[in-house]
Amino acid sequence: MDTMILPRPLVGHIAMVAFATLVSFSFTFTAMVADDIDAGVLTSLRFVIATTVLVAVVAVSGGSIRDVFRQLWRWLIVGGFMAVYFITMVEALSMTTPLATSSVFTLTPLIAAGFGWLLIGAKASLVMLAALTLGGIGAVWVIFRGDIALLLAMDLGPGERLFFVGVVAHAAVPALTRRLVPDTSSLHAALGTSIGALVVASLYAFPTTIVTDFAALKPLVWYVAFYLGVVATAVTFFLLQVGIARITPGKVMAYTYLVPSLVVVQGLVFRGESEPARIYLGIALTLIALMILVFQDAKDVPPNSKLA
Repeated sequence: MDTMILPRPLVGHIAMVAFATLVSFSFTFTAMVADDIDAGVLTSLRFVIATTVLVAVVAVSGGSIRDVFRQLWRWLIVGGFMAVYFITMVEALSMTTPLATSSVFTLTPLIAAGFGWLLIGAKASLVMLAALTLGGIGAVWVIFRGDIALLLAMDLGPGERLFFVGVVAHAAVPALTRRLVPDTSSLHAALGTSIGALVVASLYAFPTTIVTDFAALKPLVWYVAFYLGVVATAVTFFLLQVGIARITPGKVMAYTYLVPSLVVVQGLVFRGESEPARIYLGIALTLIALMILVFQDAKDVPPNSKLA
C-alpha cells in the first residue's frame, strides 16, 4: 500500500508550529515559579530530566549514545549556548512579564539569519529579509509596549536586557549545529544538545545547587520542572532539530513569531490578563512576517520534493 510522504520543508514547518506552541507555555509556567527557585538550579534540573528522557528514547529505539560522546566538545559548545538562553530566561522572568520576554524571543529569527550567513553561508532572499525585518519591528513594538516615548528613549527594563543575551545565544544554535555536527540525526542532536547544556548549567549552578533544599520546594516547582524537562526541553529540542534539518536557520527561528500571540492567549486564560490594544499591532506584524516566510518557503519547494 502506498503511503504519502510529506515534503521535507513541510515536515520542518509542522515541527516548528509544535515547537512554538510548547515553548510559549514555558514562558507562562516558568513565570509562576521564577521567584521560588534559583535560575541555574531550575535549568540544571530541567536538563537532568530531559537528558534522562532522551537517553531512554535512544535506548528504546535501538540507538547508541557513543557517537554523542565522541563529539562531546562540540555538544558542549552547542548545549552551552542553550544553557545561557534558559538561565537568562528564568532570571528575566523574575524581573519582567512572560509577554515581554516572549517578545524579546521573537528577535531570534533576524539574529539567526545573521548567524546562518556567518557560519554556514546561508543566504537570505530579499523577501525573507523583509519579512524578518517586519517581524523584528513587530517584536520591538511589543517589547516597548507600543509606547513611542519608551522606544525613542530606548528604555528597556533589566529583564529584557538580560534575556536579549540569551536570545542571541539561542539564535546561534541552528547554524552552530549545522557547522559543528552536520549529518546528525534529530534524536542524537537533541540528546547531544541536552547533555552539553546539562554540563554547562550544572557547573554554573553548582554552588547554589548544593545548598538548595529540594524537599522544601513547592509542588508547583516540580510540576513546572517536569514540564520544562520533558516537554519544553526534550520534545522541543527534537522538534528544533527536525526543523534545522529541513528548513533554513532564519525560517526555523521565524516560528518564534507565534510565541507572543500564544502567551497573550495563555495570560487571558490562566490569569485573566488582557493587554492594551496597541500591543496587538506588534503581534499582528509578527504574524504577517511568519505568513510571508511560510508561503515563500512553500513557493520554493519543488513539487516532487519528499522526505527521505
